Amino acid sequence: MTHTIRRKSKAESAPPTTLFLFGAHGDLVKRLLMPALYNLSRDGLLDENLRIVGVDHNAITDEAFAQKLEDFIRTEVAAKVGKGDQMLDPALWAKLAKGISYVQGDFLDDSTYSALAAKIADSGTGNAVFYLATAPRFFSEVVRRLGAARLLEETPEAFRRVVIEKPFGSDLHTAEALNACLLKVMSEKQIYRIDHYLGKETVQNILVSRFSNSLFEAFWNNHYIDHVQITAAETVGVETRGSFYEHTGALRDMVPNHLFQLLAMVAMEPPAAFGADAVRGEKAKVVGAIRPWTVEEARANSVRGQYSAGELDGKPLAGYRQEANVSPDSNTETYVALKVMIDNWRWVGVPFYLRTGKRMSVRDTEIVICFKPAPYAQFRDTEVDELQPTYLRIQIQPNEGMWFDLLAKRPGPALNMANIELGFAYKDFFEMQPSTGYETLIYDCLTGDQTLFQRADNIENGWRAVQPFLDAWQQDASVQTYAAGEDGPQAANDLLTRDGRVWHGLG
Repeated sequence: MTHTIRRKSKAESAPPTTLFLFGAHGDLVKRLLMPALYNLSRDGLLDENLRIVGVDHNAITDEAFAQKLEDFIRTEVAAKVGKGDQMLDPALWAKLAKGISYVQGDFLDDSTYSALAAKIADSGTGNAVFYLATAPRFFSEVVRRLGAARLLEETPEAFRRVVIEKPFGSDLHTAEALNACLLKVMSEKQIYRIDHYLGKETVQNILVSRFSNSLFEAFWNNHYIDHVQITAAETVGVETRGSFYEHTGALRDMVPNHLFQLLAMVAMEPPAAFGADAVRGEKAKVVGAIRPWTVEEARANSVRGQYSAGELDGKPLAGYRQEANVSPDSNTETYVALKVMIDNWRWVGVPFYLRTGKRMSVRDTEIVICFKPAPYAQFRDTEVDELQPTYLRIQIQPNEGMWFDLLAKRPGPALNMANIELGFAYKDFFEMQPSTGYETLIYDCLTGDQTLFQRADNIENGWRAVQPFLDAWQQDASVQTYAAGEDGPQAANDLLTRDGRVWHGLG
């Protein structure tokens, strides 16, 4: 038997809105946003008067644009889940497609925004959401022009919201400048800084598991927890993103957003309520409590890695420097491991180890809580010293679920013990519909729920915490190599070994 607990007591249809997709011909719109909108329509969560307007510089008719999206979903996205054409209901798509149109225009041309205003005027509703699925260099320019065209002005009858993808800045200075630019033309309640990790069911389940089960919250502190590991491992390389990755690297791409969001969900204090302000306030506090390392400390508590040629499942793989649009002598990191400390009463003395990398042995995003050992005096002269640490493992992907270690006696006359796992996989308890991970986030934006979106202070706190690492690496940009198909450089293991700890095995 399951009980449904939602931030909203009932999932009702979102209000009629005109949704503008800037960068409409990009992969984000095709692979993730439009399939997510289709899934929301399938679940009856979109108003039948929703208008979807693609905005980009390419010339294409409304009909051709809608057909292009349909073809892509049918032939590529649907094929990935093994259902082919069965995933796309023609009647359902036709209902969604009738609201799709297109505006050809340059993001930096003011006449483009006059065309957007006309779309709103013709839509029958003043509600509008502007989704910036563009290169980051356009964020401030698009928002400034939206403000100049008075497209961000709200009335009691109509809302105006802007969704901004990551990366939100490239360091603390640029993040602060972008926030300042946004807040000149709109209020914080209109800004939806999106992190797709927060759309995953298992990430949202962290809050439910922590705060609705008194068993967990009772030991969720430095009296019982030895350390925390947060891992985001990928088997893919940079693929077609070489140009982007050369100027970004693993730290900027993953840590101040994805990994710090997972850290915040694990480490935050209980919010007064599951409302946006309360949850986002506690998350900002805990990220703000991350100890600011000196440059020397940042260098000692970090590892930069880059994959070289290797193999995975018997398939040879090129090294990062051999990838398209990558410099042959590049020192850009494709792997990073960090040790951070949170200086508050709950977590003082508990290290948080973060790692993320490409071309690793398995795809695995997980949070591992390692508990302090129980007093073992009564088990003297047994195998107890050979047992592994006791963990709570929260796997975000690919096998979503939670598993808890328990020590048990092995059958037999001798007092020998073993680790066993108690837990659940989402797929075993719930019917999981095909999802891109963006459905909840898009729905929340349309309905005005900012709980899963980052606030300005949270963004800036994240960059403030990683800035010492950026400064240290600017002084020493060397990288440790690891072969593609391995789990990172040896130096990452040493980062934990010196503290008497080891990484939890992947997969």
